Amino acid sequence: MARSKARIYTCIALTLLSTIGIIIVCTRFIRQDCPKGLFKSAAVAADSETCSKVGRDILQRGGSAVDGAIAALLCTSVVNPQSMGIGGGSIFTVMDSSGKVKIINSRESVPQEFNPDLLSRCTQINQDVTGSQWIGVPGEIRGYEQAHRLFGKLPWASLFNPTIKLAREGIPVPEILSRFFQVLNKSETLPIRKLFLGKDGKLLKVGDVMKFEKLADTLEIIANHGADAFYTGKVAEDLINDIKEAGGKLNMKDLESFKVKVTDAWTIPLGEYQMHFPPPPSGGPILAFILNIMKEYSLNSASLMGEQKTLTYQRYIEACKFSNGLRKYIRDPHFNSEAGALKVIEQQFADHFRAMISSDKTHDAQYYNITPYLDTMGTTHVSVLAEDGSAVTVTSTINHMFGSRVFSPKTGVILNNELSDFCGKAEHIVTGEQPPSSMSPIVLRSKYKTLVMGASGGSMITTGIALTLVNHLWFGKSLEDAISAPVVYVDPKNILKFEPNFDQTVVKDLKALGHRVEVPLYFYNVVNAVEKDNSCIRAVSDARKMGKAAGY
Repeated sequence: MARSKARIYTCIALTLLSTIGIIIVCTRFIRQDCPKGLFKSAAVAADSETCSKVGRDILQRGGSAVDGAIAALLCTSVVNPQSMGIGGGSIFTVMDSSGKVKIINSRESVPQEFNPDLLSRCTQINQDVTGSQWIGVPGEIRGYEQAHRLFGKLPWASLFNPTIKLAREGIPVPEILSRFFQVLNKSETLPIRKLFLGKDGKLLKVGDVMKFEKLADTLEIIANHGADAFYTGKVAEDLINDIKEAGGKLNMKDLESFKVKVTDAWTIPLGEYQMHFPPPPSGGPILAFILNIMKEYSLNSASLMGEQKTLTYQRYIEACKFSNGLRKYIRDPHFNSEAGALKVIEQQFADHFRAMISSDKTHDAQYYNITPYLDTMGTTHVSVLAEDGSAVTVTSTINHMFGSRVFSPKTGVILNNELSDFCGKAEHIVTGEQPPSSMSPIVLRSKYKTLVMGASGGSMITTGIALTLVNHLWFGKSLEDAISAPVVYVDPKNILKFEPNFDQTVVKDLKALGHRVEVPLYFYNVVNAVEKDNSCIRAVSDARKMGKAAGY
């Protein structure tokens, strides 16, 4: 009897092992059966193919999602130096493999000394907010340090090595970067212009090789000695000396005292998803407000048909106008009450404003209670999804194109002009306060899907993400089509700005409803996203910035 039982148990065990083996084989087969253009394991969507590949390579070497994001951001600081760099700041939204989401906020802050009449200059200088008086204390490297400490796997230095190599050996000038060289013509006597000059003394052209040798030295020191080297060592001293030479007020104490903020994400339901986003001073609450309004209209593919299309965009535009009136409440919670921002993300609050949206007309500024603020169009974004299901969506910036246009010759660092983000949104500022931001790195998660997304383009970030989500989740467009779809941007004065290929019938109809329309000089809305649906991963880097994602 005992032998008979043993045989039965053996047979059961063998059957179970065989079943498990079949499941494993089938799972592997399914994972290998992803359509062309999709990835099985992991992906990175950065502003350029070069930097997407740098991040992907880090993941393939066993790096975490945070490792891949840091490496891609460092790479972007030399490929798109007009957008971001270690002289700026960033906001990480990080989801671990269990689904828990944390925010790592290293956005720049107000230094100990600043011009007391700084905010009065916002309107006097006609939006030309360049120069040393607008520099905030850079937080970028401290942000990387904290993110790596909490979620990193590979050695710190290994994340820097690809970019150090690129900076030393040089890279061809990208077309996107060259488009913005013209703004440097206003800075002919400043050191930053010399950074992009060829041997003939003229600005480099597309394809010319540019090198960042001083920056490579600085990155190498940080790689070998850690983040403290940027905030307390010789690099810090050189940086401060260069800033003071340019007329700035930052000092060593500002760098030494900078602190990164680690918090929980804020969350709202969005259909089958939970959307996780950073709290103030990020633009996450504004994005949540717009989406809370739009989701109650029961949108679907028919919403883009005939007259319904005009009505859909009318409602979206009105939601954006109300959101412009709320931006003054999105302030650093360490210095301002959080109550106003918490109210902004409540569904009942959105419903109140949705009831005020007219289908057949628009209104004057007082109806939306707006205070115009400065428009910005810089920034970069990286989205990463790793093999273990963890994800990072991180937005980084030096604010305007080339930031303050103050360049530190001794360190190779381009400094931000982040204090200009207080313009139109604050009556006074305090040492240590972080400026309000449009940056909104988000993670959407459902039972079977994960979507990590963010955008660059300064004030256009909210438009970029909101319309991409509306197109993808409710209109049924693929992720790529949702990102590439033409958008309308409602600027800080509630003027509508359409991408050139936007439906002109809708534009005409909206003008007839009373909306003011202007043709923008630039349209710098860029969305990068990675999505996992069951076992396959789709990654999209926005073609507007000629980006391309990478994965495996």
